[in-house]
Order: sequence, then structure tokens, then C-alpha cells
Amino acid sequence: MALNNKLDSLQVLDRRRFIELTTKYGFTAATIAMTTGTVGCGGGTGARVSSEEQERKAAAEFTMNLATNYILGSSRIYPHMQLDFKENIQNCTNGKVYVKLAPGGQLGVGSALVQKVQIGTIQAAQHSIANFAPFAPAADVINLPYWCGENQKFVNLVTSDVWKREINPKVEAKGFKPLWYVTLDPRTVALRQGVEGPIKTPDHMRGMKFRVGGSQILLQFYQLLGANPTPVAWGETASAIKQGVADALDPCIQGLMVFGFKDILSNITFNAAVPDAQVYSCNMEWFNNLPSDVQEGIEFASELTMRQNHAKVPAARAYTMAEMTKAGIEFYSPTDDEMAQWVATSGAHLPVWDALKKELVGSLATFDKLLEAANTPSNYYVHDV
Repeated sequence: MALNNKLDSLQVLDRRRFIELTTKYGFTAATIAMTTGTVGCGGGTGARVSSEEQERKAAAEFTMNLATNYILGSSRIYPHMQLDFKENIQNCTNGKVYVKLAPGGQLGVGSALVQKVQIGTIQAAQHSIANFAPFAPAADVINLPYWCGENQKFVNLVTSDVWKREINPKVEAKGFKPLWYVTLDPRTVALRQGVEGPIKTPDHMRGMKFRVGGSQILLQFYQLLGANPTPVAWGETASAIKQGVADALDPCIQGLMVFGFKDILSNITFNAAVPDAQVYSCNMEWFNNLPSDVQEGIEFASELTMRQNHAKVPAARAYTMAEMTKAGIEFYSPTDDEMAQWVATSGAHLPVWDALKKELVGSLATFDKLLEAANTPSNYYVHDV
């Protein structure tokens, strides 16, 4: 009880300190101070952070407004790396670019951010591939099941020459410069409390009310598994799960944790069908108008941040699983025989996906090249579930 009271007191002090810093020095300085561990290290911390921010902003030749869905400080669970990316861009461009963060959905979430990047309202944003798909359809090819669902295959794919040659130009033609792809573990099958689990094979999915977002590929995937896909907007998903409108949903465990699903789920299956991946995209016209050395700096910063993201994935997963286990959630990894049933029922090799492959990437031959790239070791390493 004493420990809980102490933790409660610390949380109150943190909130008070954040309000105090925000009032004195502004939101950016306050959030950086709070999330980098500099608060409480002596008087004037907020002033020093604010001073540095103002100096960087004044010295920069260009400002990149960078919007994300996620609050600062959530990288422990969900390694989206927005503070690291800001720092890396500023440093790798020798201070020529100042990155103004808009975290926590301040400028919108999901597809709204994608649209703002496309039309140039903001310079860059972080968002899911699923939300990217309506604006840059070629990238949606990763949502075909069971060909690049594992972390390493996904990373091999999006860093390959084939992806850069075949997919990036299609994305760029829609007005986007993909900066780097965020690895966050594959999608899952997560059951609400009150539904018997775990889900071991596709047979256990039959008739299940399964929440889906806007991806038509994922909707078709769950239909192949025998589930009853139920479209629900992300902002309404938690209440839909609580009320039984949907019995299950598919984000990676880190996504489930960061959005507060820990206390309403019972079982999670690691069926690893599709990457629950994100991307940082940039307005193509804005990027092309930058001097070449600044472009190179942003690209190098993207490379650095992506590697930092890869290193953080296992720690984020371990923390998330520990917290979810405390909440009573159980985890299940299908056996080899069970996994073979998932693949046989819905995998990207099935003819049912051929028309979509042609639509997204141009031909079956191009898809086969992408498949080979996903299975070819690269000079990047990321841990798998």
C-alpha cells in the first residue's frame, strides 16, 4: 500500500511538473524534458531545453512539421522513435532542418495524416501501411497474408533493391517520399474477455465477429479464414470489443498495449500473417525542393532511426508481454502443423490473390521478385516473435 501511495504521489508530481514546464517553456520543451529523463536533474532544465529548441529553430533553414498518432514517451511499448527521428534529422542535416513534432494525434490520426502529407499541409507523418494503402496502393501488397509477415522478412523486403525499384516509384508518383518503415511485430488474433481461446487454427475462426479497419485485403483474408469481418473505425474499436460488437481484433501486441486494450482481452495468438507495420512518409515535392546535402542528411537520419527501431523491438515486446501477463492475458504460438493450416487456407500463394497482385505491383513476375527479396537475407537484423 505504501509503495502504491508513493507511485501515485510521483505521478501527481510528474503531471504538475509537466504543466509547469509547458506553461513556462512550451509543449515541445516540456515533452522533451519529461521523456529524456532530464526533469529533476537540477533547476533550469526546462529553460535549457527550451533555449536549445529555440536556437535550433532560429538557425535552421527549413522546418519539417512531423505528425504522429502517438504520445511522446510511448516508445517503451511502441518503438515508433519520433524523438530519435527528430534528433537524427536535425543532427544529420547539420542543423539545416528543424523538426517540429506534433505527437499524440494533434494534427489528426491515420488516413487524415496521410492526406495532409500528400497535399503538403504538413511535411511528414508516421502512419500505418493500412492507412497508407488508399493513397499509395502499391504499398498495400504487404497486407497479403503469409509471405512477409515475420519481422525479418518484412525488413528484408522494404530495404531491398527490388522494393526500391518496383514499389517506391509507384508511391512517389502519388506524392510521397517513403523515409523509413517501422517494424512493430506481426498482427495477431486477440480475443476479448468472455470468448473461449486460444485460437489455434483457422477452424476456430469460423463465424467469429472480427474487427477490421479499411483494408480490403485484410477483410478478404478474414473471409478466407471463415470469420465474419466487422468493419469498425479505430476510435470506436475499444467500445466495440467491450460491448461484444466484435469478438477479436488483429493489432500487434505493442499496439494493443499502447491503446489500452490490456484489460479487455483474454488470449492472443501469434499467427504472424501480416506485418503490423508503419511508415514515415514525406511530401515528395517538399523533399525534392531541398538541397541535395539536406536530402542526403534526411535519408541518413532515416537509416539511423530505422536501425534504432530494429534494436528496440524485442525489449518493447518483452515489456508488453510482461504487463499483459500480469493482467491475465495468455499467449499462444501455433505449432508447425497448425501454422501450415493458416498458410494453406489463406496464404499469398493461393490463386485467389493473383488478380490483386497484378493490380498492386503490375504482374505475377514482379510479385515473385518481391517474394524472393523477402526471403533473401539483408544487412539488417530484427528479432522475431
